[in-house]
Formats: sequence, C-alpha cells, structure tokens
Amino acid sequence: MVRLLQIEFIKLWNNRASKILVISYFVLLTSIALVAAIKFDIGPVKFHLAEVGIFNFPYIWHFNTFVTAFFKLFLAIVIVSMMANEYSNKTIKQNLIDGLSKKEFILSKFLTVISFALVSTVFVFVVSLILGLIYSDFNELSIIFSDLEFVFAFFVKLVGFFSFCLFLGIFVKRSAFALGFLILWQIIEGITRGLIRWKLFDGETTETIMGFFPLQSMFNLIKEPVTRLEAVQTVADQVGETINLNYHVHWYEILIVLSWTAIFIYLSYALLKKRDL
Repeated sequence: MVRLLQIEFIKLWNNRASKILVISYFVLLTSIALVAAIKFDIGPVKFHLAEVGIFNFPYIWHFNTFVTAFFKLFLAIVIVSMMANEYSNKTIKQNLIDGLSKKEFILSKFLTVISFALVSTVFVFVVSLILGLIYSDFNELSIIFSDLEFVFAFFVKLVGFFSFCLFLGIFVKRSAFALGFLILWQIIEGITRGLIRWKLFDGETTETIMGFFPLQSMFNLIKEPVTRLEAVQTVADQVGETINLNYHVHWYEILIVLSWTAIFIYLSYALLKKRDL
C-alpha cells in the first residue's frame, strides 16, 4: 500500500496545478485563525469575535469542523483532476501495462482520498486545539477533549465527499464536466427536496428522506453550529423563542455516509473494470 501511495503522490507533486490547490487548501484551513483577530468597532457596537465564545472548548470542535468543511472543494478539484490527467496523459494505461491491476489502481486512488481526509482532519484538530488553548474560557482536560465526535465526523465527511469526486472523475473523465456534474447533483437534490415536501410529506419527513441522499447525508454529519452559541441562545430567549436542536453526530448518519463511500468506490472499480482502456 505504501508503494501505491508513493506512486500517487509523485504524480500529484509533479502537477503544478495540484500543488497550488493543495497548498491553497491548507492555507485556507489555517486562515480560520484570522477570525480570532476580527474586531468590530462601529460607534457603540464593539466586540471581538474571539470573545463571543466561538473558540471555547468544546464548541470549537463543532464550529471549526463545520466551517472548514466548506473548503473541501479545493481538494475535490485535485481529486477530479487527478483522474482526468490519468486519461488525458494515458498514465492509467501505462500503469496497467507496467503490471498494476485495476483493483490496485482504484485502491491507490482510495488511499489518496483517505490520506487527504486524514491529513486535513489532523490539521484542523491541531489548529483548533491551539486556538482553543489560547482563547477558550475552559481549559479542563475533560472539557477540552469532549465533543471530539465532530472531528471524527469531519474525517468521515471528507472521505465520503472525496470518494464521490473520485467516482465522478472516473465516470466523466473530464475534470470540468465532473465538477459540473457535482454541482448539477447538488441542484438535483435541492429540487428533489422541494418536490417531496410540496407533493408528499411535511418538512420533518422530507428531511429524513433527504438524509439518505449522498451530499445531504454528508452535510447532515455536522449540523450548523451558530444557533448553539450561548449569545444566540440568550437573544432567542429574550424574544421568546426556544432553540432546541440536536447537534450530536448520530451513528446512523455515519453509517449512511460510509455506505455511500463503499458504493462510490465499488462503482469506480466496476466502471474501470468494464471500460476498455
């Protein structure tokens, strides 16, 4: 497996566009630390974002994994391009001629997907830990290392999303079309949600059904964290509103995303095995 990973990373390192995208991605992940420096000073309105509580343990695990997940598109482009380059440069045919089986080829791509997701997760964990140790009002170990379920969910979310991108790269064979299909699929899920809610079910039932769709199931792993903030809860109480949401990561949500991951990898292998290269 180490050999397969080495082959993939050599290809990526020799591709200038991929290098720029990967570096940009990790720079953006680090940029979340800049949020701590944002201060608003507009007349009587003065507050420091870091003092609002977004970097308090254990809330920071929820907030940072939710926000940084939006940057995953950078690596999605790398993964889609990685497959497109295999076809355009005919390296896939050369790899197979050199003795690499189609199963090993897909395995090498999946290992790359896991590597990207793992490194991203560790990176976000370290950045969040440092920010929390600097700005959090709570520094007890039991509090610091609670709610790490969001970090695990972040890893599963990236693996699932990158596996989908890998499948699209193999299915379409052109990076621009694959990314276009990704956007189209997001639109299809949105239209499907609207139709189901309009014609068949109420909002809660609709969301339950949509939770089985690939992109929505990945999004559901980490719910929006804003309404969980103490400041938001206080404002809601003052206006007579009650925010009672379940923010936890549920085992069945993890299982759904892992199932889609397995489906995408299997379809990638089946498609490659059937296709005449």
